[in-house]
Amino acid sequence: MTDDQRAANRLLGGAATHILLRGGARSGKTFVLVRALVIRALRAAGTRHGIFRHRLNALRATVVADTFPTVMRRCFPTVPWVLSRTDWTVELPNGSTIMFGGLDDEERTEKILGLEFATVYLNEASQITYGARNMLLTRLAQKSPLALKEYIDANPPTTAHWLYRVFEDGVEPASGAPLHRAAYATMRLNPDGNRANLSAGYLAGLAALPERERRRFLLGEYQQAVDGALWRMEDFHRAAPVTPATRAAVAGRMRRIVVAVDPSGCAGPEDTRSDEIGIVVCGVDAAGQGHVLADLSRRDTPAGWARTALRAHAEWGAERIVAEHNFGGALVEATLRGVNPAAPLRMVTASRGKAARAEPVAALYEQGRVTHHGTFGEMEEQLCQFSAAGYHGPHSPDRADALVWALSDLMLSAPPPAPARWAPTRFNIGR
Repeated sequence: MTDDQRAANRLLGGAATHILLRGGARSGKTFVLVRALVIRALRAAGTRHGIFRHRLNALRATVVADTFPTVMRRCFPTVPWVLSRTDWTVELPNGSTIMFGGLDDEERTEKILGLEFATVYLNEASQITYGARNMLLTRLAQKSPLALKEYIDANPPTTAHWLYRVFEDGVEPASGAPLHRAAYATMRLNPDGNRANLSAGYLAGLAALPERERRRFLLGEYQQAVDGALWRMEDFHRAAPVTPATRAAVAGRMRRIVVAVDPSGCAGPEDTRSDEIGIVVCGVDAAGQGHVLADLSRRDTPAGWARTALRAHAEWGAERIVAEHNFGGALVEATLRGVNPAAPLRMVTASRGKAARAEPVAALYEQGRVTHHGTFGEMEEQLCQFSAAGYHGPHSPDRADALVWALSDLMLSAPPPAPARWAPTRFNIGR
């Protein structure tokens, strides 16, 4: 098993009742969930467990014909089993049964409603409706020594899907009521983590997919579902990621570089209830092309994020730090100057809404005037949640806000007097 699958096993053994393994294609999600379900069936005699998919034919062609026999052969070679093709069940030597079912047929669904299960497993749940899933949960009721469990796997669908609402937003999709978060857990597994079990050609094929499909099936990212989105995944033009070895050469091609900071009320790395502090490095070259060079956003103490921003300023030879003044007012400037009194700062004020500030920057992307040096998954996901009507994401767009401030300063503001380029300097910024 891979390191990702071992981590998933630990999650499956935790206290959560509802567990989603999401991620790219052939990442090992189905294998680890089938294995866990069989372990539960063998642990408690006479228990019933179900593996369900939208269409039974698809389940037969994948899990029944391939994954389940492979799991039994590799993980439970001494356990005899026989598949009944009449009712599509496997009975194990201890009297436990595993049922394979489709949810696309009324007769099969009625049969499921007459049974109780200790485990229900939704395979490829992006194809399963919220109503069908809730119907299955009414059958998660078998009394046994086992804790009741709902297992789910999916290639992440759009952010409008019930999976995103339940496991990422933590709300009931129909009413918006908050869910008991301790009962829900999710983890991402991607093909790269299953590289030992895949061919290089398969991974290369995923990497060559169009941007939207690549992000879903290789990177395991949710797709955006915002009407009239200001950014689309297809809008991001890319260059090679910047490394410490190439940073000086890339910085040398820029006419100007700034570090933008979008502060939050975060108290430190463990403060998961607060938004991150957006810290983004951008540049503009002599041809007027914008470049997104680094995303250093983080949860940290005020002194911690100030050191990060000032270190980026020094390492990139940036002209200045652009920081939003609204959150905390003078506190933001005082925090930065407390670490380095000589830091060149420009404090900006959000006099317009987020979408109004974002639209001119989105127009630069439409014109092909911005290049991303690498893939900035979390930032790009936030950008794709913007429309002219506002920001539609579940949390504050900290990374996207910092990017908007940076590119606005570089490409949409009146150019400042041409100062001498800041060379990397040693500040009192710690390690």
